[in-house]
Amino acid sequence: MKDLFELDKKHFIHPTSSIKQQQEKGAKSIMKQGDGVYLTDTEGKTYIDAMSSLWNVNIGHGRKELAEAAKQQMESLAFSSAFSTFSNEPAILLAERIAQLAPEGLNAVFFTSGGSESNDSAFKLIRHYWKIKGEPERDKIIALKKGYHGVATASTSATGIPQFWEMAGLTVPGFIHAESPYERGTKPSIDSIREAIEREGRENIAAFIAEPIQGAGGVLVPPEDYFQEIRQLCDDYGILFVADEVITGFGRTGKMFGLEHSGVIPDMMTFAKGVTSGYIPLGGVVVSDAIHNVLKEKSPGTLFHGFTYSGHPTAAAVALKNIDIIEREGLVTNSKVMGNELLKGFRKIKNELNIVGDVRMVGLLGAVELVEDPATNKRFSPNLQVAPKVIEALHERGIICRAVTYDSTDIICFAPPLILNKEQVQTIVAKLHDAVLSVQKQLGDRVSS
Repeated sequence: MKDLFELDKKHFIHPTSSIKQQQEKGAKSIMKQGDGVYLTDTEGKTYIDAMSSLWNVNIGHGRKELAEAAKQQMESLAFSSAFSTFSNEPAILLAERIAQLAPEGLNAVFFTSGGSESNDSAFKLIRHYWKIKGEPERDKIIALKKGYHGVATASTSATGIPQFWEMAGLTVPGFIHAESPYERGTKPSIDSIREAIEREGRENIAAFIAEPIQGAGGVLVPPEDYFQEIRQLCDDYGILFVADEVITGFGRTGKMFGLEHSGVIPDMMTFAKGVTSGYIPLGGVVVSDAIHNVLKEKSPGTLFHGFTYSGHPTAAAVALKNIDIIEREGLVTNSKVMGNELLKGFRKIKNELNIVGDVRMVGLLGAVELVEDPATNKRFSPNLQVAPKVIEALHERGIICRAVTYDSTDIICFAPPLILNKEQVQTIVAKLHDAVLSVQKQLGDRVSS
């Protein structure tokens, strides 16, 4: 048998990974099989996938219904272009299904292959919308610090995490980053956005984009009133509001879409990840009737934007089956119920250990912060690598999750599949307790008692 670890180092450049670490230590694990919430690697070790891989395997691994849906579609029509108004039945039916699930008044869908493409497409559609309305100067997009919107050129520029800008040393103009409400609260964040609008000129602002919960930034949950204030601010200035539901969509937060927790309706919504539970690439943009009507009435000739796989029939067939499973098995409700159970466990750990600060969970999207002193929220020195050490300790114990260490934070993120049960919750909590305790002991005198 070929040495997969050596082949991996020689031929496979990994996304969002340390190339140096890969070359020195090889792949962390080479996964071979998935079943429910579990992943098994080529060496036979089984893990709980407490991140749904990349926040996206909502219905769990190894669902044969999705394989069968793909097989049936491939046998009849694997692919057909949607350019030049050609169409196919699965794409049409999926667009209808998503319109039925989306917030009221959002009824038209543009398909992509993933979240980065979805947000790039949203920005282009927004700028096209203002251009054909006779306001081409409205081309600036306001986003939030620590927001994550993807890694294509425009979506990287919208992302509010500088490490993503520094990789290639290039962002495109037209993106402004305001303060996030997490820790600072609603009013300072709203004031930051208002200041940006006034500074740049309201006549130059096209849209505001935000995740209902900032995922890659550290599962940062906004105050309850935040998006109501955002909606009012956008209305006051005539700015479009875009909800980035790439992570929070399709049951992740205990509702079908994350913004439902705020009772607010955006003008545009982007999605990906959970729409197919990661079984096949698919994303999209849902636009309001008001935007769609302007496009129908004023967009001249060909809309020169589209991807080869926009409206891919096999991807659409898989998405339809995936949504069927989410609804049939009550996974949106299960996300809420099991999320509450996981949060109880996190709070228990916080009470028992000295380095656990804030814990939070909305549906099955949550985080545990590690701090030197929970009473003052004093952070550890980044040199100590506290969160990465806990992640490694969890990996050794058979739990896969993710660390966020931007701005000297030590955050452990969780987003397990929505099929999670109570026994698996208890396992995650027990293993997390052991992992954090082991690192706490390593830190010794640095931990406040």
